[in-house]
Amino acid sequence: MTGTGELATGTALACLGAAAWLTGGWHAQARRARLLLAGGGAVGSGPPVAHRVPDALRRVQGRLRAEWWALAAGLVTAVLGGSVIPLLAGAAGVAVLRRLRLAGWARRAREARQDAVIALCGALAGEVRAGRQPGEALLYAAHDSGGLGDGQAAVLAAARFGGDVPGALAAAARQPGADGLRGLAACWRVAVDQGAGLAAGLERLEAALRAERDQRADLRAQLAGARATAVMLAGLPVLGLLLGVALGADPLHVLLHTGAGLGCLLAGAVLEGLGAWWVTRIVRRAEAGA
Repeated sequence: MTGTGELATGTALACLGAAAWLTGGWHAQARRARLLLAGGGAVGSGPPVAHRVPDALRRVQGRLRAEWWALAAGLVTAVLGGSVIPLLAGAAGVAVLRRLRLAGWARRAREARQDAVIALCGALAGEVRAGRQPGEALLYAAHDSGGLGDGQAAVLAAARFGGDVPGALAAAARQPGADGLRGLAACWRVAVDQGAGLAAGLERLEAALRAERDQRADLRAQLAGARATAVMLAGLPVLGLLLGVALGADPLHVLLHTGAGLGCLLAGAVLEGLGAWWVTRIVRRAEAGA
């Protein structure tokens, strides 16, 4: 009886193993067929894990905006310190960092449009020098430079059908960074009304816009030191906390769970905010004065 039971058990295990092998083989063959039909070629094993993990991290980083890392840092600090205060601070930091990110994006878009307006003036002057009529030259220059932005359709329609080109240019100049189009509108109006040379006016306008751009770039380079100092000072409290942890103290407990610590935390946050606001105000006044 014992031999019969062992034989039955062995037979059952063999049947289960055969079924599992057949099922796995069938799934592998089905997967191979799907990949062959989808790819139309040889089936590869795909990139190694060492390449897939950094790609996945880059995709996650691209989807997560920079400001959400403040919330993540606040959550980690709240867990380590056993308090909800860091989480609330991280949530407030999301709004602040988002505003800074949008301001930086708007500044880059404004500078890109300024460069496009300069390129438009240079291309238009070259087309006029080449012998094209102003309206036709504007059509070619606008398509090559893209300096008209959202107002391109209205300006090109006015140039093509004999409309009010200076008025359309002045309307397009309301876009951020497109102030140079007002000078282009003035050059166009003077050339049409008084018969002055349009190409010469455009070249002088282009030179003036380039000089203004270079002056802004030089001022930004001079203020880079002040900005870096502000960022370094803003990061000093974090460095102090890390030094406290390295020395064996418990700064998070002191700051988040004692009256004196909460008072110091509140005073430090207020002073930190005032310092950042003051440095930003100084930088903005310097840029506005230039």
